[in-house]
Amino acid sequence: MGKILRILLVVVLFVIFFEVGIFSSYTIVTSEVPDIGGLVDMQVDKVSSIFNPQNVNEMLVKDPVKVNISNTKDVALKMGNLSKVDGVNVDSMNTTTYDDLDKKNINVTIEALGYDSPQSTSGQIVISQDPSYKVIVSGEASYKSGELTVNTDSLKVDSILKLY
Repeated sequence: MGKILRILLVVVLFVIFFEVGIFSSYTIVTSEVPDIGGLVDMQVDKVSSIFNPQNVNEMLVKDPVKVNISNTKDVALKMGNLSKVDGVNVDSMNTTTYDDLDKKNINVTIEALGYDSPQSTSGQIVISQDPSYKVIVSGEASYKSGELTVNTDSLKVDSILKLY
């Protein structure tokens, strides 16, 4: 029983010390007498908003949802132009989103493998079958005629990773 009382005393002293620090720093910064009730209410509101069920759901990390897009070739061409790679493999394209699919505009992340330009040495052209880059872009998509279509003008490059 004595150990529990000591722990509670330490917690109470910590809270009191913390509050005194807030009130004194408020006085130093604003050069005014602190509104103790207002400061305590603000702290209670902030702490209670952390445990609001809606905020808890937003703070939890969700796995991205894989989506199928209808204009993969247009997206691959735009990805190639933006990332300055010679080509983008449509078969390796992976489109995901964290947004709710019922929204009008959906933010998507698209990953695909990219290829280097063909290299010529002593009159021979060598075309590699192995991808040289992993290109990651993000943009907006929306439903048109029941299919999810990416707005290619909204695409921007997030990263280009060199593969070895």
